[in-house]
Amino acid sequence: MTAFITLSSKSRPDGLARRFAATLLFFAFALFSLAAGAGEIKVKQAELAAGEEAWLLNAEFTIALGQHLEEVVDRGVPLYFTAEFALTKPRWYWADEHVAGKTQTWRLAYNALTRQYRLSSGALHQSFATLDEALGVLARLRDWAVADKAALKPGEACSAALRLKLDLTQLPKPFQIDAIGNKDWNIKAEIRRWSFTPPAEAAPK
Repeated sequence: MTAFITLSSKSRPDGLARRFAATLLFFAFALFSLAAGAGEIKVKQAELAAGEEAWLLNAEFTIALGQHLEEVVDRGVPLYFTAEFALTKPRWYWADEHVAGKTQTWRLAYNALTRQYRLSSGALHQSFATLDEALGVLARLRDWAVADKAALKPGEACSAALRLKLDLTQLPKPFQIDAIGNKDWNIKAEIRRWSFTPPAEAAPK
């Protein structure tokens, strides 16, 4: 009997350790699952170029919707994405001066009848066989006129800021309510900031 009690008391720490390790493993898996399912939009690159009458923005993003939003799109609920760009000039005596600002919105939707994804902005639209193809086009901005040429003075430094975000305000009302405080609707949208100084002689593109 004594030998049995001694063996049991020694085995308890091992059992507790196993349970503790299993608990840690469970929480690690849960955190990994949340991270894997979370959506995120990052700015891969962004640059300004001189056009004939305006400064043109070219940019690329990486877009991960997350599992929940991919399922939302596949159920026929449209998603709206808005690109926001701003140019400011620093002022030592007051808040930064606003120089220029632009926004552009895209609508991403799935048509169950045609089995195609449709990406539209204003009167322009394109259709795609897969969601990845549609997101690939959304992820590229080309020759977007963001500021008049006269708005920027050669040699004068400015601060540029850009992001692409999921615009929940344009969802149908029931989905706006569902999205409030729901992490599954949350897409982290990175803001890219950089300095830009127009060259003394900006050659037209």
